[in-house]
Amino acid sequence: MSEDGGMVRRFVDELDPIVFGVGVAATLCAITAFVFRPASAAKRLNEVNAFIWSNFGWLYLLSMFGLVVFALFLVFGPWGNIKLGEPDEEPKFGFLEYFAMLYSAAIAAGIVFWGPAEAIFHYDTVPSLFDAQPQTTEAAIGAVQYTFFHWGISAWTGYVIMGIPIAFFAYRRGAPLRISTIILPLVGEDNLDGVWAKVIDILAVFATIGGIATTLGLVGNQFLTGIEYTTGISVGDLETILVITGLTIAFTVSVALGVEKGIRRISNFNMALFALVTVFVFVTGPTVYIMNIGTEAVGRYANQFITMSLYTGTTNGGEWVGAWTVFYWAWWFSWTPFVGLFIARVSRGRTVRQVVGTGVIASTGITIPWFATMGGTAIFLQKTGAANILGVVGQYGEAGSGYPLLGALPFGSIVTALFLLLVTTFFVTSADSSTLALGMLTTGGTEQPSTINRVVWGAIMGALASLLMVVGGVNALQAAAIITGGPFAVICLIAVAVMILEFRTIQAVFFSEERAVSQTDSMQGVPRAEDD
Repeated sequence: MSEDGGMVRRFVDELDPIVFGVGVAATLCAITAFVFRPASAAKRLNEVNAFIWSNFGWLYLLSMFGLVVFALFLVFGPWGNIKLGEPDEEPKFGFLEYFAMLYSAAIAAGIVFWGPAEAIFHYDTVPSLFDAQPQTTEAAIGAVQYTFFHWGISAWTGYVIMGIPIAFFAYRRGAPLRISTIILPLVGEDNLDGVWAKVIDILAVFATIGGIATTLGLVGNQFLTGIEYTTGISVGDLETILVITGLTIAFTVSVALGVEKGIRRISNFNMALFALVTVFVFVTGPTVYIMNIGTEAVGRYANQFITMSLYTGTTNGGEWVGAWTVFYWAWWFSWTPFVGLFIARVSRGRTVRQVVGTGVIASTGITIPWFATMGGTAIFLQKTGAANILGVVGQYGEAGSGYPLLGALPFGSIVTALFLLLVTTFFVTSADSSTLALGMLTTGGTEQPSTINRVVWGAIMGALASLLMVVGGVNALQAAAIITGGPFAVICLIAVAVMILEFRTIQAVFFSEERAVSQTDSMQGVPRAEDD
């Protein structure tokens, strides 16, 4: 058999026909609807989105807050020492490589897109929680505070909550690497191919497609805006499709190289470039202002965390919370399947505390300086008149905020090029992990799905993102994320319940063994009569 024939045979043999078939069919139906009835499809998408955030926004908020509380318990509680693997097993990746892969896969290009955009937006359109006038000092502090909230510990928590039980059951009990593995204690190992398991894996496929299509569309929009802003050349639907196709090809090539050669190397490059851009803007920008506003915003973020976490905005109609916090939480939930699977894939040999500490605490510690630097610089430049960032946002949307900001700094053209490169490499890493996860989901948990499988999913996500951008723009992308992320707010809570059941049992056995050893030691230490 030829090599090509062998690749096709492997692709066919490894498929889970139900999960793959339903996932592909549903996605193709969505693509068809946007091709033949674009206006109607976009309208229905936005209607469903509005219904969800207005009626179930509280569910997203409560779920995320509960996950944060549980994650902190895992860090500081007695279950943190539980090993995701055999007791004497060592991690495959060093800490820096491990952290780089987690950070690059989980945060993606969204952090570059919203870094200069979100704070300046809140500076002008003040969050409904605060009683402050637009473009005032109070508004500036609140703006940076809310970016910390949206991108801080809450954003990272769902990923590790999903990844830990998958890794535990896979490496301790031989379960497959797929989302449905989290229900193993509830249905038993023999029923992991049953109806409920299939439903969970199919929902994971939908959520992954919606989440990554949102990111792909936003990144494409940022590229197109950069072209328009820097050259003055207007881009149309064809250019939109070509840009997103180019990004799709880039991550498809990378994912074919695998975790070790592709994702790991790009992740290391990401972190170095990310640090370079952050330090450059911090040093050449308004350093003192960044430190002042960032310090106060961190204090308020910590002081008002519970209030922001449970704020529904009911007295103000809830529109702001729905458009921002609920959207973000849904977006993060839609990413939990593939980021959780990726975390499980690379966390073998690590303890629960190490995974949560790296994936939540350390990641937040890196994210906050970025948003303080980019958001604080944007506000300062707008406030002092050094750059009309709000004017550019009004003309081009949020995607245009970074260009006047970087252009106002020394060596603006150089750092702008680095900025766009950072967008690309962050996105490629996240797209790598998502196509890997889709391959694992649609092959019953295969750790290394076939290249054809990943290419198929890459093409499908690229096509959907292109259509959403052409037909509905950013609103359609946000709606897709909220709709597909909803079920995983509930599934993440199931993951918490499963960990509580499983880890309590382990803790009871551990303490029982410790007590037996202690009693044996004390008996052996009792002096005999003839020793006196």
